[in-house]
Amino acid sequence: MTMKQGTCRPDLEQLYLELAGEYDLSETPCMIGGRSFSFLSVLDSYALLDRISPEEFVKDEQMPYWAEIWPSAIILSSFIAGELPVDGKRVVEIGAGVGVVSVTAAAHGAAVLATDYSPEALRFIHYNARRNGVPLETARLDWRDVQCTERFDMLFAADVLYERVNLLPIVMAIDKLLKPGGSAFIADPRRRLAGQFLELAGENGYSITAHTSDYGGGKQPVTVNIYRLKRGEA
Repeated sequence: MTMKQGTCRPDLEQLYLELAGEYDLSETPCMIGGRSFSFLSVLDSYALLDRISPEEFVKDEQMPYWAEIWPSAIILSSFIAGELPVDGKRVVEIGAGVGVVSVTAAAHGAAVLATDYSPEALRFIHYNARRNGVPLETARLDWRDVQCTERFDMLFAADVLYERVNLLPIVMAIDKLLKPGGSAFIADPRRRLAGQFLELAGENGYSITAHTSDYGGGKQPVTVNIYRLKRGEA
């Protein structure tokens, strides 16, 4: 685990040059909760498919979903900024991608651990945290085998319910990472698998409430549900 803070401009420029030497980059400005952010991501995530060897794909079936900024991440970030008090809370994001949700939570006073399975994603999170002037921690985390022993007040995840094989591991990861009384917030663009995930969560003792919002920043509107999971009463 490493602590990275947005304080050193030469280091920021050096990291940008390193990333630019390896990827075609895209810089996305965002207004979230009345604050201006800028997030670096990969211009064309499909171009990264050539980097995945057949052996790696057979082992993990990992696609480069981390490299894009998804509507669910923007909607969850807006929800955090506008409706969810996170100041002073210890929070974790799983499947953080380039770190939009984590950076937003950190900017609103949360002590954040941003995690992703991809080491490549962690480099973008480092950059985006520094670029936006917020401190956060990063760690590689496999939700199929959570080794982190810390427990958190809140857990965030955006657009992670895309493979059936991941549904139960995500529920189990939430179970391992949340403190008693903690809440998980899962943002999803109404994928069919979300219903199965919610059934599994309910079977494992979680009560569920939902918040719905529309994302209009793309070529067509996307409706995103944010599911709040909590043990016992919602």
